[in-house]
Amino acid sequence: MEFGDIVVRARVQIGLSQKELAAKLTKEDGTPISAQYLHDIEKGRRNPPTGSLLGQLARALNLPEDYLRFAAGELPVDLKRGNFGPDQVTRAFGAMRRELGGPKDHER
Repeated sequence: MEFGDIVVRARVQIGLSQKELAAKLTKEDGTPISAQYLHDIEKGRRNPPTGSLLGQLARALNLPEDYLRFAAGELPVDLKRGNFGPDQVTRAFGAMRRELGGPKDHER
């Protein structure tokens, strides 16, 4: 499922309009994002938000932040800053594929 589809589904499930949800999400300068910006995210016309805006979105939609980060193609900050070797990363992605039912190593 695409990032925007996840946002729409969660937003509708909790009964918020785009305008209502946008009013709950603030940019770095403290002003709310526009309903048009949220609309563009939901339609896939903009890249998923990053950083604190993504965290705000997860909280507003009652979704785990890690889930939205995964859907956005972003690693959590603690994993970005880690000092991991190639074997660790390969094993971690293998475990994730096994858990999520992704392609086997020989199918990639």
